[in-house]
Amino acid sequence: MEQTAITADPAAAEPAGPPPAGRGRVHRAWWVAAVTFVTIVGAAAFASLPGLLIEPLHAEFDWSRGTIAFAVAVNLALYGLTAPFAAALMDRFGIRRIVALALLVISVGSLATVWMTAAWQLVLFWGVLVGLGSGSMALAFAATVVNRWFTARRGLVTGVLTAAGASGQLVFLPLLSWLVEHNGWRPAAVTVALAALSVVPFVWLLLRDHPADVGLAPYGGPYGAKPAPVPGAARRAVAVLLRAARTGPFWLLAGTFAICGASTNGLVKTHFVPAAHDHGMPVTAAAGLLAVIGVFDVIGTVASGWFTDRFEVRRLLAVYYALRGVSLLFLPMLLAPSVHPPMVFFIVFYGLDWVATVPPTVALCREHYGDDSAIVFGWVLASHQVGAAAVAFLGGAARDAFGSYDVVWYASGALCALAALMAMVIRRPARPAPAAA
Repeated sequence: MEQTAITADPAAAEPAGPPPAGRGRVHRAWWVAAVTFVTIVGAAAFASLPGLLIEPLHAEFDWSRGTIAFAVAVNLALYGLTAPFAAALMDRFGIRRIVALALLVISVGSLATVWMTAAWQLVLFWGVLVGLGSGSMALAFAATVVNRWFTARRGLVTGVLTAAGASGQLVFLPLLSWLVEHNGWRPAAVTVALAALSVVPFVWLLLRDHPADVGLAPYGGPYGAKPAPVPGAARRAVAVLLRAARTGPFWLLAGTFAICGASTNGLVKTHFVPAAHDHGMPVTAAAGLLAVIGVFDVIGTVASGWFTDRFEVRRLLAVYYALRGVSLLFLPMLLAPSVHPPMVFFIVFYGLDWVATVPPTVALCREHYGDDSAIVFGWVLASHQVGAAAVAFLGGAARDAFGSYDVVWYASGALCALAALMAMVIRRPARPAPAAA
């Protein structure tokens, strides 16, 4: 049976009628984007915690850093592997239902860690439950919203929504680090649970699945009827993967994004705080530096979205990965007991590049895979999180084995150089992909 794609061509179905006259000067798509931004900010609270848990859990339970990092790795892997199925489920059941359920799962998983007594419970609660919930709140959610509600300004909106995760990090990292240092890790876990739960009413009351739900055309595009729900979400996600896997650009995008995850979520977000603490820096100061990365991440990602609408995206990706690799090679020489100007320069420089790779990667998925691009990006994001999971675990294991993180910083810098080369050899499609409405 022929299945309807995420962003159906308006010509494929007769509109129920002409769209109503404008209801105001601000298109509803911008309000949907605003709700999506707030939702991702609230859900991002959970992503701020893992790097702050390693030392407290090691001290309280005497679990090795490798064991704790394994739970973080499970979380990161499931975050990515869930994303393509979540994108397909959003087609079947609607964005509101899937996102609200995901936030509830995150809240339950985070709250359950308060009563854990064994390492396997950390893996189950934080690794599995929070991983599954967060995977449904991944960047595939943002890509689906952008594909449905926007035809113009897609690069810019993708950049803004990508920056929402960094904004959440900015909001919650200082608070969570203060809670961990002064009250222990349990109040921080409860805060994460409440933050995720508090966003659910906004999603349920304000988010809408499709422009046709409110009688509008997508921003900058023609009006079209809402596509029928797509059955067989899991089957479709796998079918899209099998089709994409027969093309070279998919493997290059997946490979570069795996390195992106390894050098950001897996390395810096998970291990920067304990690495800085190894050099005598207080946890609150190290967490504050991560929060500052979040500030410049917002600026860099929004700017990257603007660049993506105007410049050759393959060259942008190559530049981003090359600059990131150079910065990571210098980091081991900059770690010290206190914050100093060269470290501040690294934080600003690295922050501008943190997830600047997302808008051009989404654009390349759209260019090559058209209507299936949100699900393809979900699979590319899965590779991002598998790379992050591998380095999250290997970073903790390396710290146990060598007594420092230096080898991990250097290896990640070399991988970023490889990603820059891979980005440059991604070919343009032989013919234009079908236009997404």
